[in-house]
Amino acid sequence: MDVDEKVNLVKKDTADFIGEAELKKLFEEKKNLSCYIGRAPTGSLHLGHIVPLSKIFDFQKAGIKAKILIADLHAALDDQKAPWDQIGKRAEFTKKCIELALPWKEKPEFIIGSSFQLSEKYQLDIMKMSSLVTVKRATRAASEVTRMKDTKVSELIYPIMQALDEEYLKVDLQFGGIDQRHIMALAREYLPKLGYKARAEAMFPLIHSLKGPGVKMSSSIPDSIIKIYDSEKSVTDKMKGAYCPEGDVKDNPVLQLCQRLIFPIKGTMKIERPLKFGGDVEFKSYNELEAAFAKKALHPLDLKNALTKEILDIFKPVRTYFEKHLDELKELGPQFMP
Repeated sequence: MDVDEKVNLVKKDTADFIGEAELKKLFEEKKNLSCYIGRAPTGSLHLGHIVPLSKIFDFQKAGIKAKILIADLHAALDDQKAPWDQIGKRAEFTKKCIELALPWKEKPEFIIGSSFQLSEKYQLDIMKMSSLVTVKRATRAASEVTRMKDTKVSELIYPIMQALDEEYLKVDLQFGGIDQRHIMALAREYLPKLGYKARAEAMFPLIHSLKGPGVKMSSSIPDSIIKIYDSEKSVTDKMKGAYCPEGDVKDNPVLQLCQRLIFPIKGTMKIERPLKFGGDVEFKSYNELEAAFAKKALHPLDLKNALTKEILDIFKPVRTYFEKHLDELKELGPQFMP
């Protein structure tokens, strides 16, 4: 794979990308590149949290080592979405979920945020950057990520820490949802002011709610999400009710899950159906699948059934684990139960 192919693979399916020329130069000059994504252990993990991690498979194909930051301090700073006395347990829960949820051939490196964010040097850098960043800029950076209701000072520290994490994790690229764009832009502007280099930034579209446009994928709306350890019956029932109008490819959560979960992991997708409805068909790329659906050559029910089967297969290890360890979920609280 040449440099341009690697860059294109990294940029594939991104909603925005900053620093393409820098990334290309790094591929040309540096042997071992690395990237990171952060996951704050605020609650149970659903598809909206896990699907972005499937991009790691593309990064690894491009020769980039992946790091996953379990951002325990961030979870508490975000208006205490995780109580301070629970961040350790939630961090371990989140790490276990991610380890089991996806079929890693090369396991990413997991790093707990508090393992380095409490160091004297890191804390001094927080103060240095906070003396440069205005309240207005910090508020803008945090506005789409933290709760920002009756804003706490901690929520303004959050984007400063996320910017510094790029330096302390020694990565070349950060990736996350498009809602983090303002934080990534802040990192690129302010890290050089502290004598650190700016990194490339990759952003991905947020995962649509199963209920379709206008409904946020949120744990507070149970039918809008699928927890990664939900029972087979729960996954099947939720997928049956998922928004998927025939021939409609816009804002279609079923197609989006095929594109961003199944194809990065498996490379193909098989649709099993009776001969009278066309028989089995295997798609070698997402574009082929989308084209068939748009032409109404693929029925929503057949697509949902195939996706349900794939999801149940991918998440079987994490589902099996928590079926045997429900006590761990109960200890964390009722919102964690499947």
